[in-house]
Amino acid sequence: MTEKIFEKFFQRLCDASPIASQTDLAKTLNLSRAAISQQCKKNNVPKSWILELSQKYNLNPEWLVKGVPPINLSQDNFHDKFVEVPKVVARLSAGHGSFETEPEHKEFYSFRKDWLSKKGNAKEMVLMDIVGNSMEPELKEGDTVLIDQSQKAILAGAIYAAGLEDTIMVKRVEKRPNKLVLISENSNYQDIVFEGEEMNSVRIIGKVIWICRELN
Repeated sequence: MTEKIFEKFFQRLCDASPIASQTDLAKTLNLSRAAISQQCKKNNVPKSWILELSQKYNLNPEWLVKGVPPINLSQDNFHDKFVEVPKVVARLSAGHGSFETEPEHKEFYSFRKDWLSKKGNAKEMVLMDIVGNSMEPELKEGDTVLIDQSQKAILAGAIYAAGLEDTIMVKRVEKRPNKLVLISENSNYQDIVFEGEEMNSVRIIGKVIWICRELN
């Protein structure tokens, strides 16, 4: 018998928050009512929902997903177990190889500290939304990626956020003899090749280590 993942999640959420209906949930997540119904029919709860709801209502993500106590995390326990990662706009800070955040629109999402520590340096991680289709099907427009800005060494087959002047691009990056190549997954886009001194104009911002995608 299939476990009722969405039903159990929704019941726990209603028990521990002001949300009382799927319409309330849609308004809270700024989604259409149809989007909620669709996930209900698929018996699926997107990770991005869990991140946003646990942050908004100070709920333990593990309890929200699996019913593992405690329901709420005290501020001390929360920071012992979780790290808040900022979501940034796809723009470089002027003159720096790092992301810029909008002070009045700064968002944070919570991740388990032990999980992030296995992936890299949590203090250097940021979230960013993908814009455009150049990396489809690997990364789709609207996906959210987790980027570790401490991981700048280019590894074969890895995907990186790269800065060129004031533009951020998310591409596969390859080092070749006297060349740096930014590669799109979408065959409609040509490789971007930098040679010689041109290579210095590209700043490797960080490695993409995780993606989050909402199912339609």
